[in-house]
Amino acid sequence: MERERFEELVGEALDEVPEELLALMSNVVILVEDDPPPGEDLLGLYEGHALTDRGWDYAGVLPDRILIYRNPILRICDTDDDVIDEVAVTVVHEIAHHFGIDDARLHDLGWG
Repeated sequence: MERERFEELVGEALDEVPEELLALMSNVVILVEDDPPPGEDLLGLYEGHALTDRGWDYAGVLPDRILIYRNPILRICDTDDDVIDEVAVTVVHEIAHHFGIDDARLHDLGWG
């Protein structure tokens, strides 16, 4: 799958996130990268300060980043429909980290 189509899928996954949640997201950008850092086995990554960790001294910082990794997702998917589903799950997973939800809680909720 070409990068442009993959980026469209990330945008479509964001369109499915409830507007109320998107409105609460603060100082975060969502990017597509081809691959994670060498030695990392990741589909996505949240880098930054979760909303729950931000205090009175949170100011003047660069935006948090949600990275969605194209090649690892494409490698684990057999069909375009699988890619669509995995992109949606990965986007939700990383957005959850922005809200301070850790992997254990996501697993409890059925998201990973």
